[in-house]
Amino acid sequence: MNKKSVKHIVMWDVRGETDEEKEHLARTVKEKFEALAQEIPGLLSIEVGIDFSKESYSHDVVLYSVFSSTQALEDYQQHPAHLRVREELAGVRITRHQVDFI
Repeated sequence: MNKKSVKHIVMWDVRGETDEEKEHLARTVKEKFEALAQEIPGLLSIEVGIDFSKESYSHDVVLYSVFSSTQALEDYQQHPAHLRVREELAGVRITRHQVDFI
């Protein structure tokens, strides 16, 4: 990865009344986003982690992805595969936080 690559980090809390429900939804988020790896031009890498600490201040899921440029990140936001995943996961998240940086 070059110094001009763009990092895109997103953290979510997911719905669920029990730890098992939350774990299932977190795994679903992980599977769906990681499946985008081969579908998005300019997406250099993508990794989704599920929190195990269960701290009160932690989030349930984090996505860490790297793009070749800011344009590649913008294109990803509107890519049909990404929009499909967002639609499939509608209603799963409670909160969402994002950071993008070079």
